[in-house]
Amino acid sequence: MSDTPVLVMGVSGSGKTTIGTNLALRLGAAFQDADDLHPAANRQKMHDGVPLTDADREPWLRACAQWLADQTGDGRPAVLACSALKRRYRDLLRDGAPDLRTVYLDGDRRLLTARLSHRAGHFFNPVLLDSQLADLEVPGPDEHPIILPVTLSPAELVDRAATALTS
Repeated sequence: MSDTPVLVMGVSGSGKTTIGTNLALRLGAAFQDADDLHPAANRQKMHDGVPLTDADREPWLRACAQWLADQTGDGRPAVLACSALKRRYRDLLRDGAPDLRTVYLDGDRRLLTARLSHRAGHFFNPVLLDSQLADLEVPGPDEHPIILPVTLSPAELVDRAATALTS
């Protein structure tokens, strides 16, 4: 594995945490779920079904970028699971890790809604899925994303991501 940091991104319900955790294990990398870096106020807003604003997200994204910078600055491979819905959010993450590679987990609304309806104990209110889909800016070719359909099994997603990242 190279020391290239990896972003596993997508809307809620796409499998970022599952794929990110397993990819980090496969690559021998540190793992961080960006959800764990949200301030309490952001978590409460999402729990209440209130979409976050860019102003709400900025300190959180800066914390994510700092985590990436800390890992890469120490020469450790790192995997961050983060929605990173907009290009400018990913650009901010690249402030902490300029060579960040992106794995985008792509799924349709119907499948994502079904997944969210079966998820228990998470602060994210499923009514926010539509606002995330509206905000989503799919990574463009200049970001060199690895785009994977969430219809694949977690094992297949990790295999494909790891292969693309290490070849």
